[in-house]
Amino acid sequence: MLVACLCAQWCGTCRDYQPLFTQLQAELPQTRFMWVDVEDESELVDPVEVENFPTLLIARHGKPLFFGTATPHLETLKRLIQNYRSAPQPGAQQSDDVVALAKRLTARLTLDA
Repeated sequence: MLVACLCAQWCGTCRDYQPLFTQLQAELPQTRFMWVDVEDESELVDPVEVENFPTLLIARHGKPLFFGTATPHLETLKRLIQNYRSAPQPGAQQSDDVVALAKRLTARLTLDA
């Protein structure tokens, strides 16, 4: 399972959230986490428009299960991950752009491994 947080360096909420996101990564080693700055890595994110921060993408096997904003709280993220980890079926239908983004992020994880 992949959990990607799409944020921006200039966003104070994102800066406050990043240590919590990193902490959860240490607690859930079986889940892959990515922090993606939408401006620094625009070639990876485009054409997906991220308008609210933090925006989370949760995917399994390159298929998006969740894509949307979430409150920047550790317990909220834990619950989201637990819900989608145990979900037998994919989440709500996502746009083709979000599906393509999930595949690009999953491929990057494979290359980085």
